[in-house]
Amino acid sequence: MHVFHSFGHVLGGTLLIAGTTIGVGMLALPVATGPAGFFPSVLIYLLCWCFMLCTGLLLLEVCSWMPKDANLITMADRLLGPVGRNICWALYLFLFITVMIAHVAGTGTIVAEITGGAMPPWLAMVLYVVLLSPVVYLGARSVDRLNLFLMVGVLVTYIVFITVSYKHVDYDLLQFANWSKSWIALPVLFTSFTYQLIIPTLMTYMDRNVKKVRLAIVLGTSIPLVVYLIWEFIILGVVPVEGLVQAGLAGDNAVMPLKQLVGSSLLFEVGKYFAFFTLTTSYIGLALAFLDFLADGLKVKKKGIRKVGLCLLMFVPPTLISLIYPDIFIKALGYAGGISCAILFGFFPPAMVWVGRYMKRYSLEGQQLRGGKPLLLVLCLFVLFELGVQVFDTFLR
Repeated sequence: MHVFHSFGHVLGGTLLIAGTTIGVGMLALPVATGPAGFFPSVLIYLLCWCFMLCTGLLLLEVCSWMPKDANLITMADRLLGPVGRNICWALYLFLFITVMIAHVAGTGTIVAEITGGAMPPWLAMVLYVVLLSPVVYLGARSVDRLNLFLMVGVLVTYIVFITVSYKHVDYDLLQFANWSKSWIALPVLFTSFTYQLIIPTLMTYMDRNVKKVRLAIVLGTSIPLVVYLIWEFIILGVVPVEGLVQAGLAGDNAVMPLKQLVGSSLLFEVGKYFAFFTLTTSYIGLALAFLDFLADGLKVKKKGIRKVGLCLLMFVPPTLISLIYPDIFIKALGYAGGISCAILFGFFPPAMVWVGRYMKRYSLEGQQLRGGKPLLLVLCLFVLFELGVQVFDTFLR
């Protein structure tokens, strides 16, 4: 029984990380990476996965130094001071709003397609939030159980989609390569590989067992990498580059071009349900982590009317913005990854570990990533490069 219970925690943690990662970003990845081509995209995928795995392990190390239930604001405050805490607050709020906007806006389009147009996108957005918010309110155990069901849905629809779409792959389309455009996708890739915000929650859920959480991180991030690469192979092998470029200009996800460019209604039908499951697994994981973040940052207990207030603060603003700007999907993800994810989950973990290890002299017994100062410096420089890409894409391109 003890072994089963232990395995269940690791499995649940692995699926929560995978579910948080495999989400709204997946639907934008082929659109963002399409102009570069398949092989350049594979290289940049591997680079971003490795980077985000490193920063996740560093954040786990920081969590091991902190008291129970401490979230990112507490960590930033203790290690980076009031300035770090305030920057963390601003960026985390910006990240949450932009990513949740993308989730709700993307779901509105997908659900409207699933209903054959019987339900308008604005109504789909509202019902989606209303139905899922009580699950998040009930806490990690409730989200874990729903996430298990949703991950089954992701797996089934993903396998069916691959099976149906494989015969439509044109290998000539996969030969296209424009290496100079591969770096432009970095902001969306950062969003797509983000999972670190769930680590403090997992530390509590898994009874602060660092070894279990580490295993869940390694397994949970490897699943999305494989899923993303196969997804990239299929979409870029089915949809011409021009179709992906047009989808990006229209603010559509990677499933929508299938409707116009592929002569298979079944492929588009399966793609719609796959998109719905991936959006939802990511949405509930992000919302759960943000609830903990707000409670920690505002020093509000997650009970009764106060917890209701936290949920309203979480769900209402992003939903309203999605209703006003329903075509904001790709743009919201770019801003989320290019700015918030880059600094919060790219720069903050190595910076906090640097301060903790070499300035505050915390114990190195729980060290999660070797390489010392040189590796931490390389990780920080990569973040600066990504921020440069975001500035170029926003203001100069």
